[in-house]
Amino acid sequence: MTANLGNVDRVIRLVLGLVLFFAPLLNIPPIWSSGAFAFGSMAVGLVLTATALFRFCPLYSLLGISTCKL
Repeated sequence: MTANLGNVDRVIRLVLGLVLFFAPLLNIPPIWSSGAFAFGSMAVGLVLTATALFRFCPLYSLLGISTCKL
């Protein structure tokens, strides 16, 4: 796995991922009351956070995109 995420991309993914993961737990806003929507949001948040931490996005790899300046 070669790193393909740059720093700006990583920060955006990390912040958005954490918001999507923790918003249903705090029920902010109340649209998270639907169970399927809450679990879906948490799953997407977990994927975004994981890709930010590992500096690798499988979709970027498939599409040949790299925002990493290495």
